[in-house]
Amino acid sequence: MPVTVVRFNLVDPDATPGSLSDRYKAALEMSTYADDRGISTVQTEEHHGVGNNWLPSPFTFAGAVFGATRRIAVTVSAIIGPLHDPLRLAEDIAVLDLLSGGRLVTVAGIGYRPEEYEAFGVDWKRRGKLQDELLETLLQAWTGEPFEFRGRTARVTPRPYTQPHPMLLVGGSSQAAARRAARLGLPFFPSAHLPELEAYYNERLAEYGTEGWTMMPAAETPLLHIADDPDRTWAEHGEHFLHEARTYASWQSKDIRSAVKSAATTVEELRAEGVYRVLTPDECVAYVQDGAANLVLHPLSGGMPVDEGWRSLHHFCENVLPRLKE
Repeated sequence: MPVTVVRFNLVDPDATPGSLSDRYKAALEMSTYADDRGISTVQTEEHHGVGNNWLPSPFTFAGAVFGATRRIAVTVSAIIGPLHDPLRLAEDIAVLDLLSGGRLVTVAGIGYRPEEYEAFGVDWKRRGKLQDELLETLLQAWTGEPFEFRGRTARVTPRPYTQPHPMLLVGGSSQAAARRAARLGLPFFPSAHLPELEAYYNERLAEYGTEGWTMMPAAETPLLHIADDPDRTWAEHGEHFLHEARTYASWQSKDIRSAVKSAATTVEELRAEGVYRVLTPDECVAYVQDGAANLVLHPLSGGMPVDEGWRSLHHFCENVLPRLKE
């Protein structure tokens, strides 16, 4: 049985406050439905000041999901670590961990958009040191004991539900990120299929005498949409996929590696590329039979109409999942 994920970033370039509220409520209802049908994880993320309304507050969204579900995990992949106050973040994650009974997974990256740092008044050149401080502070704070923080004594309570601490991974596509994870004995989450970086991480684990593991995307990790007629779906809704792909690509330098990075400039190119895929239920089952270990459904991609998102999710849960469990 593959790991099943429903991704939400709540992008909608044409939203009004009212329509965006409807989209948020639909995502929450979809999360509840996904939980009832046995989907493994809701995935969300963090970006700021984006004209298409990309979700800026993943922990607030995660809290709403936890309040409406019983089993499903929420993976925040990823937070932009240096933009967060370390003590406040430790408290927020501890509360969510208690609320959810340990269902929160946090991936901490450093981001790749200098404008986000500028908006928060954070020095882009200090992002590595700030990330080190953040991760070290979280691990100390979650012990519940007093510790030294920026020259003063601090203590964070309550202690989280998960011991020794909530699930925290270090994300990135650089040796610096892998080295940081190994030094702290934290699992590593490469942003793409990077076996050479996994090997480097394992070497650093041995060097530091720490223990850890890697959660790495497969060589292919497409974002999926399920439909009876993929040709029609691409014709009617391909612009939504393209909008999101182009937005994401516009933030990436040539040095950034990502499992969902696209070079497409047209809907036709995007379809041929395979980063976004529209599959029939039969094709999705065959994709798993061919060896897919992860299925990432993206029902509200790029401003996708909510009704179409629901059709995709219903197909996945009613016409794909039961066949995978047989």
